Amino acid sequence: MTLADLPPRQIAYFVPDIRAAALAHHRQFGSGPFFVIDHVALSRSEHRGTPRPLDHSSAYGQWGGVMVEFVQQHNPDPSAYHDIYPAGGNGLHHVALFVGDLGAALAEHAAAGNQTAQYAVTATGTAFAFIDTTRSLGHMLELYEPSPGLTGFYAMVAAAADGWDGSDPIRTINL
Repeated sequence: MTLADLPPRQIAYFVPDIRAAALAHHRQFGSGPFFVIDHVALSRSEHRGTPRPLDHSSAYGQWGGVMVEFVQQHNPDPSAYHDIYPAGGNGLHHVALFVGDLGAALAEHAAAGNQTAQYAVTATGTAFAFIDTTRSLGHMLELYEPSPGLTGFYAMVAAAADGWDGSDPIRTINL
């Protein structure tokens, strides 16, 4: 596997307020609508191999051909987000890629010297990992396998943007 074979699926920013950031992005770029998930439920979370809680919320919207995410962390614990933004702040955090085999991709990155900064599994069973590529890329990579639930979510966000009139730009949902 080479990164050249993996198109970016999402660009994500760490921010102090996901709703404000999503609305500002919408106003500047016409992106959206944004679907907000408050306190994303996780069944597992590890930061650099150590189990740690990760309480975060995310807003997902379409920006042209790519999904854009705004994420905020609610708890002060160490995380892949706090690795880049230890005192809060905001900015580009990661680019997400779909991989055919998450375990194999993690092993390849480890062999190349890129540590797994965060490994987590959502309550719905989607595993994802943040690979620390900050030295080479300036941001993390998020990797996950394209399951029907995940690709269905991406398709729903893209479909909502298709022909969207700009109304109701921030929508809270539950998964």
